[in-house]
Amino acid sequence: MSKYLLELGTEELAYKFIPSAMEQLKNEFEKSLKENNISFSNINVYATPRRLAIIVEDIQEKQNDTIKTIKGPISTIAYDENGKLTTAALGFAKKNNVNPANLYQENNYVWAKIEQEGKNTKDLLKDIIPSIILKLKGTHFMRWADLDIKFQRPIRWIVSLFNNEIVPFEFANVISSNKSRGHRFSTNEIEIKSPDNYLEALEKANVIADVQKRKSIIEKLSKEKANEINAQIVIDKDLLEEITFITEWPVPVVCSFEEKYLQIPEKVVVTVMAVHQRYFPLYKDGKLLNKFITISNYVGETFDNIRAGNERVVKARLEDAIFFVQEDLQKPLIAYIDDLKGMTFQKGFGSIYDKTQRIQKLSKDIAKDLNAPIASVERTALLCKADLVTKLVFEFTELQGYIGCDYALRNGETKEVALGIKEHYFPLNSESEIASGIEGQIVGIADKIDTIVTVFADGKKISGSQDPLGVRRATLGVLKTVMQKELNINISELLKKSIEMLYIKSNDPIKLFNNIKEFFEQRLMIMLTDNYRHDILEACISGKDVLANLKDFTERLNITTNIVKKNDYGKFHEAINRIIRIIKNEQKYTQVDESLLNNIAEIELWDTVRLINENSLTYKKLEEELIKLIPYISDFFDKVLVMDEKEEIRKNRINLLNITKQKFEKIADFSKIIY
Repeated sequence: MSKYLLELGTEELAYKFIPSAMEQLKNEFEKSLKENNISFSNINVYATPRRLAIIVEDIQEKQNDTIKTIKGPISTIAYDENGKLTTAALGFAKKNNVNPANLYQENNYVWAKIEQEGKNTKDLLKDIIPSIILKLKGTHFMRWADLDIKFQRPIRWIVSLFNNEIVPFEFANVISSNKSRGHRFSTNEIEIKSPDNYLEALEKANVIADVQKRKSIIEKLSKEKANEINAQIVIDKDLLEEITFITEWPVPVVCSFEEKYLQIPEKVVVTVMAVHQRYFPLYKDGKLLNKFITISNYVGETFDNIRAGNERVVKARLEDAIFFVQEDLQKPLIAYIDDLKGMTFQKGFGSIYDKTQRIQKLSKDIAKDLNAPIASVERTALLCKADLVTKLVFEFTELQGYIGCDYALRNGETKEVALGIKEHYFPLNSESEIASGIEGQIVGIADKIDTIVTVFADGKKISGSQDPLGVRRATLGVLKTVMQKELNINISELLKKSIEMLYIKSNDPIKLFNNIKEFFEQRLMIMLTDNYRHDILEACISGKDVLANLKDFTERLNITTNIVKKNDYGKFHEAINRIIRIIKNEQKYTQVDESLLNNIAEIELWDTVRLINENSLTYKKLEEELIKLIPYISDFFDKVLVMDEKEEIRKNRINLLNITKQKFEKIADFSKIIY
């Protein structure tokens, strides 16, 4: 079977672009081949910093021949009274390049059959590929030379092979060929004889084009190097991904630095190595070593210069860090609080110092409600932002909280307070951990709510591309913390208190609260959409202030899901929705007058309904009672005319249904459920 290879050789691509480009390239190829009726079995994508490549397997060599029928003019117009073709019919034949003798009649129309010969796939690819390349999108695209086209980096060579034949085309002043390039420090130009030997030919030229293979090699060789010096390596998946996309021929090199730098907070040392320099830190018995592994994109046997260069760079960074630590520790963490007055939080909403004051007040209220250690929580809230004005955090902004934690411990603060300072920023992203200590949980919730309210009060819009101050992440952080830690917190009340502290007379606090509440509910639905049906989420949110009690909301979600899954849910659904439909536009009345109940079916329904106290039952017990109601509701509708001609009887029956409906609404609005 035939194969097609395309390789775009470029200058060094930005590593963040490569995964997206691989996916786009595959999708665009699949789409274009299908649109042109070219069959294939599979598309494999390969990439390094200097190339993007695909191999299409079992690609069809030629489009299938097709026969297309085209409808012409109506027979009365196509033929004259003598049965000869008219000018209209002859024009139709000429337009479609058909012999007039081959026209035929069917269903009172003239038709033509047009045989279309399938095109050669190689000829089609010449036109398809340039358009595919132009469709690739990404950030920081550039022009080069005097070309009008843009790409992530200049294209320097193109390999285009159908089996062993070159598919010639020109793009960006580069003519396709069968010549690729190896590693910069290896064979410069290599001949690709066919798609089958592409990966092998590149590997001989010190290029591992298969991304997964390259990633596995990095992981395997790094662990082997660590084992050689009796160390353990912790491989962060994001760092591994980044290194994979910046190397073609990865080789691990063990480097070291002076032990004196280990007195710096460990998080700083690890950040310098992993985040700033892309090194893998090494450990022994859980303790950080003064050694690390750098992955070199290098072909050769001597690594002394590579080792020396990396050690020189990391020493400079760590020397800065140790200087900042020494400078910062000349005064205690609490002494930095006053400096927060000079750091603006948001225009019109004060400084970080002002924000800290608000966090303290909100945290104290939460601590009282949860019966948490107030003194510890208040101390955490007081110190939570102090490290923002330290020299070390100014240099390493991503370490806010971590530095505050380390400095707090050095200053004699309790472990609970120090941990709370670090964890009040948690969760850092959608996959990271929740604060483990109550101090971090409470102060984190207060901090995030203050940020959210500030952004909304300032009138900023949260859209797909804009998320000022990370409002989406902050909202999910509040929801996850409350739900996963089962905190009995009324988020709605906290929002109102926060609004009161920020309130500006020109704003409408009620409208502001409703906007934020709606945003929270939207994020809540998105967060839970993988675990619950969308209509069930809507049913449990509808008409409720779910933010007042998220634990209650979760219980109702589980009960509703359980009800819907039952085999006889159809009867349940029909019963409650008949009630909802019939009283939808009716006025609600207050009482049931038992003297007006004159039908055995409505009497039995009332006798059953009035015994259900939905406010004192667990949801499980309420579910059981509601299921028992279903036959009585069905019997009621079979035997009772709700819209009785007597007004007092009609009102009484409507109120009976209203009271019945309220029992169901304690759990959910079942009219939102799709069945």
